[in-house]
Amino acid sequence: MSTVLYDNPGPRARFVNRIVGIVTVLLVLVGIFWTIRLLNQNGQLEGDLWEPFVTPTYMELIGRALLETLKAAAFAIAGAVVFGVIFGIGKLSEHAWIRWPSWLVVEFFRAVPLLMLIIFIWTLNGLQLDKSFQSLVIGLVLYNGSVLAEVFRAGINALPKGQSEAAYALGMRKYQVMTSVLLPQAVKIMLPSIISQCIVALKDTSLGYTILAPGLTTEMKSIWLTFQNQLPATLVLLMLYLVVNLILEVLARWAQKKFSGGHKLNLTAVGVLGETEEEISAERVRTTHSGQGGGVY
Repeated sequence: MSTVLYDNPGPRARFVNRIVGIVTVLLVLVGIFWTIRLLNQNGQLEGDLWEPFVTPTYMELIGRALLETLKAAAFAIAGAVVFGVIFGIGKLSEHAWIRWPSWLVVEFFRAVPLLMLIIFIWTLNGLQLDKSFQSLVIGLVLYNGSVLAEVFRAGINALPKGQSEAAYALGMRKYQVMTSVLLPQAVKIMLPSIISQCIVALKDTSLGYTILAPGLTTEMKSIWLTFQNQLPATLVLLMLYLVVNLILEVLARWAQKKFSGGHKLNLTAVGVLGETEEEISAERVRTTHSGQGGGVY
């Protein structure tokens, strides 16, 4: 049975919608024209302000800064995933001496603002420039890892209890149930949230300029202080982060599709007892035939 949520618009409603659409487009175009005109009057569109972004020397510096940003993001994402798995499982532990410290660590680093956390870690490292990259990565790992810990915990709790009960019935130990049965399925369920948090970690690398960590924002800040081209530098920085995030999102969606397209875990035997589906089927046939023949000797 289908339910009609709204009536099809009549001629008058279609005319009104068309007028509203045209007016909206015109207002957007007027806003763009007014913005460009204002920027031109303030000299923000002069060619000299864009020159650093077509000069080979500065392009090389920006390229190196981009690599530093990607390196920081890679370390932060990898560390955050490991941190999230460990403390997410720790919050589910039956032992209070594991569960409560895990809960305390996760809630603390989730509550602290990331910028304050990065500056605090850099202060502990003596405010040394050679420790700024390390301080940025540690801050990103602690904050994003705490968020991912909740993601993994929620994913594991969302699984039916029959999954773990079936695994225990097959004689699996607790760590085997968690690592071989529950965690892989939780990752599959929560993969979109994990991907989103990884993208957040990449964008949060922009906070590195506050402690002069090598990266795009630090390099762009140096360029706009030198050439006083705040708007061009900001637009170029925005486009670089946009392109990198779009590429990461495309790769993540491809990985999600490949991961979700795999075969589901068969808790009855496959992957648990180390037997293949053919061996299990043959065993069932032999058992059935033996039962029909008067029992198994």
